[in-house]
Amino acid sequence: MSKYHVSKGKILDPFAGSGTALFAGSILGYDADGIELLPVGQKIIEANIIARSHNKQEIAARLNHWISDTVWNKDGKAKDFEVLGITNGAYPKETEYKIKRYLYEIDNENPKIKELLLLALLCVLESISYTRKDGQYLRWDYRSGRRNGNNAFHKGKILSFDEAILSKLNEFLNDITKRYRQIDLFSSMNQDIKPGEIYLLKGSCLNLLPNIKSETYTAVITSPPYCNRYDYTRTYALEHALLGVNEEGLVALRQVIVII
Repeated sequence: MSKYHVSKGKILDPFAGSGTALFAGSILGYDADGIELLPVGQKIIEANIIARSHNKQEIAARLNHWISDTVWNKDGKAKDFEVLGITNGAYPKETEYKIKRYLYEIDNENPKIKELLLLALLCVLESISYTRKDGQYLRWDYRSGRRNGNNAFHKGKILSFDEAILSKLNEFLNDITKRYRQIDLFSSMNQDIKPGEIYLLKGSCLNLLPNIKSETYTAVITSPPYCNRYDYTRTYALEHALLGVNEEGLVALRQVIVII
C-alpha cells in the first residue's frame, strides 16, 4: 500500500474469496470491505472475523472441550445435509454418519463457536471424501464405486473423520492461543498498529457496487475471477452441499458467475 501512497482510508475487494486482502489490509491498519458471492467464501470470512474479535479464552475452552469429548462419537441424533448429483456418495458410510452427528451437535453451541466448528468441518471435507479438487472439477477415487473408465484414480489416503477433524481443531486451537510461534508475511510489522474493521457484503458485485456511494474507498485491491467461466460451484460442491445449497441454488450461483 505504501508503494501507491495509500497511508490511510478504507479498501474494497469486490471478489473477496476467502478474505486474504481484507485481513492483510486489516493487519496493516486499514478498514476493509469485501464482496463475496459464494457461500463457502462467506463462511470462511465470517469465521475468521469471529476468531480475531471474539473472546479467545472462550474459544480455546470450547475447542479443548470438542477435542477431548469427541461428542460425535456418542449416541445421539443426526442432522442430514444436502446431497447434490455431483456429491452423491462422496463419503464412506461411517464418515457420512459422523458428519451428520457433528452437524447436529454444533447446533447446540454458542452461535459464534458454531461458526468456527463449521469452518473446521468445511476445511476437511475433501480429505475425508472420495474426491479431490482438480481445477474446476472433482476427481473421484476408484474406491467410491463410480465409473472411472480405464483411468482409475487413486487419491491416496482417505482420512477418517476423527483424524481429520481433530487435526483441524487442534490447528485452530494453536492459532487462537499462539502456543507455537508463527512466522508469516506480517510478523515484522509494527505490533502497535490498531487492526482495521472488516465488513462483508454478501452477493454479486454487479448488484452491490451500484449502491455504494462514490469516494467511499481509497483503494481497490482484488484478484478477479478467472476468465473462461471457471466454475467454482463444481470446485466447491462438497462445501456448498454441506451449507445447504441445493441443485437450484447451485444453478443460480453458476449463472451469476457466468454473467460476471
